[in-house]
Amino acid sequence: MGMDFTGRVAIVTGAGGGLGRQHALALAARGAKVVVNDLGGAQAVVDDILAAGGDALANAASVTDFVAVQAMVQQAVDAWGRVDILINNAGILRDKSFAKMELADFQLVVDVHLMGAVHCSKAVWALMNEQKYGRIVMTTSSSGLYGNFGQSNYGAAKLALVGLMQTLSLEGAKNNIHVNCLAPTAATAMTAGLMPEAVLAALKPEAVVPAMLVLAAESAPTRTILCAGAGTFEAAHITLTTGIHLGIGGDVPEQLAERLGEVTNRANETVPQSGAAQGTNEVGQAMAAAA
Repeated sequence: MGMDFTGRVAIVTGAGGGLGRQHALALAARGAKVVVNDLGGAQAVVDDILAAGGDALANAASVTDFVAVQAMVQQAVDAWGRVDILINNAGILRDKSFAKMELADFQLVVDVHLMGAVHCSKAVWALMNEQKYGRIVMTTSSSGLYGNFGQSNYGAAKLALVGLMQTLSLEGAKNNIHVNCLAPTAATAMTAGLMPEAVLAALKPEAVVPAMLVLAAESAPTRTILCAGAGTFEAAHITLTTGIHLGIGGDVPEQLAERLGEVTNRANETVPQSGAAQGTNEVGQAMAAAA
């Protein structure tokens, strides 16, 4: 078995069933000590890990409660001395079209997906910096990357996690903290009834797990959005086109409208290494035009 997690300590949130359960089982099977976090069902997963000869602890903290999340991290440290891996997997759905959605349901989804990941990442951040080692996996979604009808709340939270990942990967780089996103397509209790049975059968959660292991491993990349489902793996990128320089003038709005196709042309587009790339490109073109 090439990818070995022996000696590593992992926290997996939302791990009482579905995809989180598979993540926890896989990490434990490859040697990691695992905190199985879930509002319900965590102990059953821990029992499965222990029965297989692994090491695990159950935790019932809500990721929306930062104090409880801090206690969860302390539980891991008290037991095993460190936390190497955080899999931010906890999530819920409250799907409705935006016209029909209650703001409370929008807020709840953001609180669980986005703020839950913020709470957990913040709770391990100082420790991982002190250790000079950390692997954090955010669970994003194609609904956030590309949109999905009836999931404005979920999509907004999931794309926000990509932004969080982009910045944390930059801030953690000096201390060997790698931060990535996983965009899974998997049949779980959260997606039951949303897809035909034949499709759900193909989308076993187990098929996503290899992508998680790659992103959580010592050899993991950083600032990567890895997509996975039904045994197929892709990567998503946020890109920047070369664009055009139009300067400042009264007719720039009309010029831009007329030449918008040139602006959106994806030939020679790049994947910026930080947000500064946009300004560098813009100022560079402006200075070249003025020369």
